[in-house]
Amino acid sequence: MLRSLALLAALVVPGLSVAQAAAGAPRLGTDYEVISPAQPTFGAPGKIEVAEVFSYHCIHCADFQPYVNRWKAKLPGDVRLTYVHAAFGGAIDNLARGFYAAETLGATERTHDAFFRAFHVDRKITTGSPDEVADVYASLGLDRKQVLDTMNSFGVTSKVNRAKQFAQRTGVNATPTVIVNGKYRVSATADRGFDGMLQTIDYLVARERAAAPARPAAAPAAAPKPAPAR
Repeated sequence: MLRSLALLAALVVPGLSVAQAAAGAPRLGTDYEVISPAQPTFGAPGKIEVAEVFSYHCIHCADFQPYVNRWKAKLPGDVRLTYVHAAFGGAIDNLARGFYAAETLGATERTHDAFFRAFHVDRKITTGSPDEVADVYASLGLDRKQVLDTMNSFGVTSKVNRAKQFAQRTGVNATPTVIVNGKYRVSATADRGFDGMLQTIDYLVARERAAAPARPAAAPAAAPKPAPAR
């Protein structure tokens, strides 16, 4: 089932990963949409959040990942990249459980790209069952039983539900989709591709940075009180 979904996605938007970004400012209604009302970010406040809603079954997400890695390497200190695995139901939710289990176990950095390869290159996932997902993580060095136990934990169930709610609140119905600070929804277009998508994200991050309230200036130090007369 998951393989069929991936192939269908590849037919819907051909050539997306190699499309070149066209010149010009990002287009409202085409390159991005305003989320109204704005929604809470997926992570804690304090930084400008760029949240990628993705799925391991999605071939476009796999194609997008090298672009994300290059963009992430130059991430400014006031910006946070957050991965949000889609939970659209069925076997995709097992992939989401696997992702959040790996995140809980502190393994995302070494397993994220590798899971895409396991799915789309090595074809180790065919049904998306919990056992298949755990087998892949075991092949990447994690303890299989620990992965399965974590996938079924209350904490991971809460994360999957939260990811589902985040996608619903922000109007995500396809992957990859990027949500900038809970206010903007960004998708790739056939004419601008993933380079254009990242340019749009940078444009919206700069807009959020410019709109951030300035920090109040520090109050001047109080003048010392005169010594009492003797």
